[in-house]
Amino acid sequence: MSTTATLPTLVDWLTRFRDAVAENQGYLTELDSAIGDADHGSNMTRGMNAVIGKIGEPAAVDALFKTVGMTLVSTVGGASGPLYGTFFLRIGTTAGAVTELDGPALSAALHAGLGGVIQRGNAQPGDKTMVDALTPALDAFDASLAAGDDLGAAARAAADAAAKGRDDTEPLVARKGRASYLGERSAGHLDPGATSTALLFESLAQALK
Repeated sequence: MSTTATLPTLVDWLTRFRDAVAENQGYLTELDSAIGDADHGSNMTRGMNAVIGKIGEPAAVDALFKTVGMTLVSTVGGASGPLYGTFFLRIGTTAGAVTELDGPALSAALHAGLGGVIQRGNAQPGDKTMVDALTPALDAFDASLAAGDDLGAAARAAADAAAKGRDDTEPLVARKGRASYLGERSAGHLDPGATSTALLFESLAQALK
């Protein structure tokens, strides 16, 4: 029964996310070619490879996610670098100089990350962005914890909700980012950012299983 996310678990999460992004690089690029710049897969793979190459053995959660965030900002092009970078930087700042996170602490950190993404991208649910996967994921995470579930079960609930949020972007008309230039033609395609966000939460569920 998982009650805390330790530093090794958090590093495992990031490593699993790197692997998932690399495995799905072509798919993410295919999605992005329909409504974006056709570089989301390659950008995220490059960024996460750089992250895993730099994190080493962090002393605390804040240091870990500061490294992650700054690395993504400096290595990932387009909107993804600033958005994912801000997400992880806010996680680190909120978590602080600790070596593990319990359920409420992880929730607070993830919500801070979501807040950073919303502030940076000026996007809301329904705009066809990564927010459409992040928001339901955190709602499900909190509901699972409130029901008395352990971290592993809460992360699984979050991953399932993120996947549904990803799928729910398909009929939406994009209102933010490059996809918004297409107007009605952006409907009928999954959002690449929401898709990589679903991979992020699936990786968290696997790490906390």
